[in-house]
Amino acid sequence: MDALVVRLSQLDTEAAGALRVVAFYDTLMLRRVNLPALARASAGLAECVAGVRLHGTGRALRFAPNGREAQGPLPTARSAVRPVLLDEEEAGTVWLERDTAPRALDDLLLERFAIAVAAALERHGPAQTTMADPALVELVISPADEAARARALRLLGFAPGLPVLVAAVSTSLPLDRVGARVCPERQVKTASVCGVGVVLAAAIDPERFPEGARAGIGAADGPTASWRQARTALRFTTPLRPVVRHRDLGALALLAEVPPDAARANPDVAAIGRVAAAPDDLETLEVYCALGSVRRTAERLHLHHSSVARRIDRIGVELGMDLTSPAGSTRAGVALALWRLLDD
Repeated sequence: MDALVVRLSQLDTEAAGALRVVAFYDTLMLRRVNLPALARASAGLAECVAGVRLHGTGRALRFAPNGREAQGPLPTARSAVRPVLLDEEEAGTVWLERDTAPRALDDLLLERFAIAVAAALERHGPAQTTMADPALVELVISPADEAARARALRLLGFAPGLPVLVAAVSTSLPLDRVGARVCPERQVKTASVCGVGVVLAAAIDPERFPEGARAGIGAADGPTASWRQARTALRFTTPLRPVVRHRDLGALALLAEVPPDAARANPDVAAIGRVAAAPDDLETLEVYCALGSVRRTAERLHLHHSSVARRIDRIGVELGMDLTSPAGSTRAGVALALWRLLDD
């Protein structure tokens, strides 16, 4: 110990300060302080506003050096930001808000701040990460025995008896961000199973799926049935309707059970395939079947209604049906749905 004291006394001021920063956060972690205490202590050490935000909740904690919560909106420009990594996933960020140039030890302070936040998340759970072990998620949605499913749900952090909804998602975006966005306040876990994104959550907000993502949402309380419904609903998604709830499909869900060979051989479905060779015609038909009005279709496509009317008449001739009649519009909509179901 005496030798260590002698060696420390020979260090320059910056190195001694670095050791104090490390010791400061080691002490905080040993005392198992929570996130507000970490942010408050970091602000006092840095002598500026310090903040932490968790992606899972979206909430930001900001404290001033005097220990009080910082007031005002979060500044767009922060002097230094670091990610909080938990199980190799970015669970949040920490930052400092300096009016002056960064100080020499800011990088080290933020690094230790982020490590301490990750440790606090593990202790004070449930963890704010949403990515889960795919094997556990697959066990939850598969027809496994109830005891195995209950154990998997418990390991994923879901309380016993808690309703679990399932969404099937197709997206190029990180699944953890999608999950945190559609269920920001409650338990949610995500994983990729057989090439399809799976979101398990106590509640799912269909309006919060990001642009570019397609999702089908199951309706049943049981995860296995909910997953089956979610995959069916995902098959009905389109660019015009990227998020579909199974309960909103009603009798249309029965179309998913039509054998592909039978659908492919149907003349109406074959005619839709010919219309699809012209992307503009296909988009017009899809919007018209969804909205049921030439004028509303024109507004949606930013075209003159007379141009859309002529296009609808031409498409109707090619399909061999009167699209302006309720029967013809319904027939085209069913054929369009079957054609899209062939293109999983």
